Amino acid sequence: MVKAVREAGRYCLSFTAAGLKPELAAVMARIHAETGNWKETRALVLERNALQTRSLASAKRLETELRQRLQLLNDEQLKLLAEGSSDDRLAMAWLAVLKRIQLTVELTRDLLLDKLEGSDALLRRSDMTGFYEASEQLHPELQALSVSSQKKVRSTVLSMLREAGLLEGKANRSGQLGTVQRPSLSPQALALLDNDPDLRAGFLLKPKQRRARR
Repeated sequence: MVKAVREAGRYCLSFTAAGLKPELAAVMARIHAETGNWKETRALVLERNALQTRSLASAKRLETELRQRLQLLNDEQLKLLAEGSSDDRLAMAWLAVLKRIQLTVELTRDLLLDKLEGSDALLRRSDMTGFYEASEQLHPELQALSVSSQKKVRSTVLSMLREAGLLEGKANRSGQLGTVQRPSLSPQALALLDNDPDLRAGFLLKPKQRRARR
């Protein structure tokens, strides 16, 4: 059974403007390394059409959502996003999502980590439905969404879980969505994870154990 959702602050639900987008996030991180500030980064991203969108309006929506995530990363995390391997880019893009989108923190912490550490790592559509129904009790903004917007939120989250490496396998008609798994993390990425239990849970890792004082 899904744990009771603990936070009651309003969810950020604008994230459907962009999925995980690790390659585009890396492009923005590189431009930010050039400029040193986010205002100039935004201007250059739009001027160069660095996100390769068909319209300026789409570019602005995508840039805004990605920038709001990346602004939450520290300098070392941004550098790894800009210069690291494809796995590193995935990890840092997912870390930015976790820092920005509380819904993804609660989902990984309260559902996926429980399933992985239990006897059943198979994620079912009914598990996700139960999670969202529990979340709606403290987050009426979820329930207030139109049916189409609810579907968009859920499909975007599911897609990001797959791309980030937390869910393996395809969905099938019997309601199975895939198998929960820990994503691949390089030593560099692992070293840059904040020692925050919620963020570590976002990678399906337990909090670091503090060494007992002698």
